[in-house]
Amino acid sequence: MNKVYKNAEQAVADINDGAMLMLGGFGLCGIPENCIAALVKKGPKELTCISNNAGVDDFGIGLMLKQKQVKKMVSSYVGENAEFERQLLSGELEVELIPQGTLATRCMAAGYGMPAIFTPAGVGTEVAEGKETRVFNNKEYLLEYAFDADFAIVKAWKGDTDGNLVYKETARNFNPLMAMAGKITIAEVEELVEAGELDPNQIHTPGIYVHRIFQGMGYEKRIEQRTVRKNV
Repeated sequence: MNKVYKNAEQAVADINDGAMLMLGGFGLCGIPENCIAALVKKGPKELTCISNNAGVDDFGIGLMLKQKQVKKMVSSYVGENAEFERQLLSGELEVELIPQGTLATRCMAAGYGMPAIFTPAGVGTEVAEGKETRVFNNKEYLLEYAFDADFAIVKAWKGDTDGNLVYKETARNFNPLMAMAGKITIAEVEELVEAGELDPNQIHTPGIYVHRIFQGMGYEKRIEQRTVRKNV
C-alpha cells in the first residue's frame, strides 16, 4: 500500500462538507499548517473540528473559522481567537468545551477501540449536563464517549514512507493520540525518508495508524505568545 502523497492538496482532496476532523497541535505548536491551508483553499463547509484550541484569528484553525467552514468546535481552550468569540456569541458556531484531560482520553479511547470512558473530571459542573454518571467506590464518574472522527490530521518532525512518525519536543502534544484515533489519518512531516531509515526506538507513532503521509513545506511555526525579559 502506497501511503505517500505528493502534497497537502492531494492528501485532503476527499475531505468534504460535513466531515468530522481531529487536528493535532497545542496553541500554534505542532499544528498541520499545510493541511489547514489546503482545506482553506478547498473550502469544505459544515465541519466539526476537534482540537485543543481554535488557533488565532489569522493562523491555524482561525483561518477556517474566518471562512465560515466550521460548524462545531470541540476544544479545551479558545481564548486567543476573537473571530471564534464573535461566532460563539452570535450563535453562528456550536461549541463543546471539555476538560483537556478528557479531550486527550477520548482521543485515546478511539485509538484503543473503546466506545467510552468514565472520568471524574467535570462531575457537578456544566460539563456534566445531560450526561450519564455512575458511582465507583463511592465516587461519581462522568460517562464520556470516544470520538468518531472521519479524519485525523497531524504534523510530525520526521516520517518514513511506511507512515512511522517522530515528533519533536513539545510539538508532540496531541498529535500521537489523534493519529491513533481517526478513521483515516493524514500526516504531514518536515522530512520524509525511506522506510528503515528511522531508528525504531525513536518512533512515536507506528505506521499502522497512518494512512497518508507527505512532506510539507514552508512551515512558519508561529509563536502564539512571546514573552521576553526586559533589559535591565
